Amino acid sequence: MIGSDPREPSSKGYKLLQVLVLALFCLVLLRLWHLQVLQGEEYVDKARQNLMRERSIYPLRGAIRARNGEILAENKPAYALGLVREDCNNIEAALSRVSDWTGISLQKLEKRYNKGKSQVDPFKPIILVQSLPFSQLARIETRLMSWAGLQIISRPKRHYPQTPVFSHVLGYVAQANQQELRNHPQVQSGDNIGKRGLEQALDNRLRGEKGREILEVDAQGRVLKERVIARPESGETVRLTIDADLQRFIWREMDKQAGAVVVMRPHNGNVLALVSKPGYDGNAFVEGISEQKWHKLLSNRRDPLRNRAVQSTYPPGSVFKLVIASAALSRKAVPLDKQLHCPGFYRLGNRVFHCWKEEGHGDVALKEAIKQSCDVYFYKLGEKLGIDAISQYARSNGFHQETGILLPDENQGLIPGREWKKRHIGRSWQGGDTLNTAIGQGYTLVTPIQMARYVAALLNGGYLLRPNLLARKEPKQRGRLPLSGEELNFLLRSMRATVEEPHGTAWRLRTRDAVIGGKTGTAQVIKLKDKFLDQETEVIPYKYRDHAWMVSYGIKGQKKYVVAALIEHGGHGSSAAGPLVKSIYDYLFH
Repeated sequence: MIGSDPREPSSKGYKLLQVLVLALFCLVLLRLWHLQVLQGEEYVDKARQNLMRERSIYPLRGAIRARNGEILAENKPAYALGLVREDCNNIEAALSRVSDWTGISLQKLEKRYNKGKSQVDPFKPIILVQSLPFSQLARIETRLMSWAGLQIISRPKRHYPQTPVFSHVLGYVAQANQQELRNHPQVQSGDNIGKRGLEQALDNRLRGEKGREILEVDAQGRVLKERVIARPESGETVRLTIDADLQRFIWREMDKQAGAVVVMRPHNGNVLALVSKPGYDGNAFVEGISEQKWHKLLSNRRDPLRNRAVQSTYPPGSVFKLVIASAALSRKAVPLDKQLHCPGFYRLGNRVFHCWKEEGHGDVALKEAIKQSCDVYFYKLGEKLGIDAISQYARSNGFHQETGILLPDENQGLIPGREWKKRHIGRSWQGGDTLNTAIGQGYTLVTPIQMARYVAALLNGGYLLRPNLLARKEPKQRGRLPLSGEELNFLLRSMRATVEEPHGTAWRLRTRDAVIGGKTGTAQVIKLKDKFLDQETEVIPYKYRDHAWMVSYGIKGQKKYVVAALIEHGGHGSSAAGPLVKSIYDYLFH
């Protein structure tokens, strides 16, 4: 029997080989089906992205203008430097080269790149440099062909020509942080967003809508063609009620003093000037403020970042006596002609509360007490009213609540009461607390914008209007003073007597051809040490000096204004705030 040749494959081995080939062929077909059918769209998109890219076209941010059309916030052409990481072969080398070109530290550029990685699509640019100086722009452009992934991006740059005079009204724009990116899905990493002031409050109206363009690129990511598919829409131009010349005048008149001034039209709530000093340079934030400058701002004891007109609260001092007087009128707590005796002090139990006039004012009725700012009269009036009535009435007059002005982070101030003291201080309300509240001291805190709105309400028939910063906006009523026309007129006459009659504390506002009414206030910051008592303001250390208040109204023909001024650590209201307010009325009426 002849045996089989061992070199010939067996039928079983041949069949196994066929099965393996068939299985391999099936796997290839399955993989092709998976790639072309299941993931076909994804790979088509990737292939298309390798050839076509989409890029945002930045819109012009809406301009902000003063009431006469003067530009307060505008846009200037600028060019950013971005990195498309999908086109870049060596990220570290590219960042190092950008550092060499711009002088920005490699560490800072790496931080910006890593921050953008989680927020920006791989085929879109991460902004590394917000704005390139023209001296760098031309030099960098000639070198970009050798560095795939780096792009020059045209984008407008915000500019504030009147900084720092309008800094607290306008605010500024700066690169959005992580929290802002989460809150605003339409904002991308590297985009600027409004911060502080009207830039923040009106950000949605000012920002506009980005456009889009398609870029055709080669294998190295170099742009070959560009095609716009959606044009950008510019943001809305906003016109304010602010009088730019008046704002600048007040800024100059305040000189080196810290404080706030509000000038308002009483019949519609339009704010003609809102000055908070010191201010800051909004332009410093647009391209990213340096750590050195930021630390300098934060460490400045005068806190230039704080808008004193709406964010800072102060004891109102004697200007609050207008509120106490109106509470007494509303509740018929004392007849207008009834005189109370002021010997220069008032005794409550074992404590003695002094009047600012050591020898006393003698017998005074309400009008005279307002005119001469008699503390003893208001001690007695406050005791008669009681803290519950004072607290309830002051809150109904617009205090302890926001005015609604279109600026962020407004402070509502504080009108204290029994429950408040128990909850926050841990002690019961005392009779002495009521006496201090009656003269605007103790725990009471108000903002300059609240005082301006209150005086405006006295003048416009009792309407508490929302202070308005936008031109052609209808007045909005947010409350009403519970006073009759006769009672309002009494308070206005008392304020006028404070200016025009002998012994009035606001005599510095006197003028021949206009009706001026005012009320001064000296708000104690801290109980002075004995060695500083009865000393001139200039001798007392700055931090111990009293705040100086002046609230007022002025009428000449059809022109009516309210001016409220607060000078931090200025000393007495009449001597520190009075000349400033007088100069403002001279400007307004001449």
